[in-house]
Amino acid sequence: MLTRRDFVGLAAGLSFGALPVFGKGSGKSKAGWSMTKEVKHEEEVTPAEDLMREHGALNRMLLIYESARDSLSIDKQFPRKVIVDTASLIRDFIENYHEQLEEEHIFPRFRKAGKLVDLVDTLQAQHKSGKKLTGVIIAATESDSVFSASRPDLVKALSNFIKMYRPHEAREDTVLFPELREIINEHEYKLLGEQFEEKEHKLFGEGGFKHIIDQITELEKKIGIYELKQFTF
Repeated sequence: MLTRRDFVGLAAGLSFGALPVFGKGSGKSKAGWSMTKEVKHEEEVTPAEDLMREHGALNRMLLIYESARDSLSIDKQFPRKVIVDTASLIRDFIENYHEQLEEEHIFPRFRKAGKLVDLVDTLQAQHKSGKKLTGVIIAATESDSVFSASRPDLVKALSNFIKMYRPHEAREDTVLFPELREIINEHEYKLLGEQFEEKEHKLFGEGGFKHIIDQITELEKKIGIYELKQFTF
């Protein structure tokens, strides 16, 4: 049965003049078409790559949190709405989507294989702590008056969230995700990628990841941290 990605590949191949092939050893794709060099960019994003680019999105949101923490720590004004919107993105995209994928599809496989179980248990405990910190951040920014009165608690929650998630995602990217292909076969690995993509599109629509990045970009521009050149020393 052809998946949505197969049809995307077929459409791309046809647009570049790819022809159907029927003989063995022809280099055909699983859909049965010989793909030209021009459409090799249609290759699937692997599950590990998918999770790691979502970490990239999280890192950009952590930079927003850092800017808020640094400003609020010295009683400098910072737009409350930017914190609210960032926390909402973290809750919806990271906690309710990205972390749920890990807890439903990644962590159980490592536990079943008996590999990195202590690490997985720690990572899942940190997910739980992260949700609590996000709750504190959202509660402390629900109105201008609460925002003003809750500044010390907000600064502490932002600091703790950043401090926990920097090593959290670094350990996943350098230890956990590289081991994933060692505990599951190629077919299961590809199927996992399909499941990730289907859930992303179900929750965030077609082009869901790009839409998330667009929202992060707008938040970065509002507080003046979008231009990468400013971080060159």
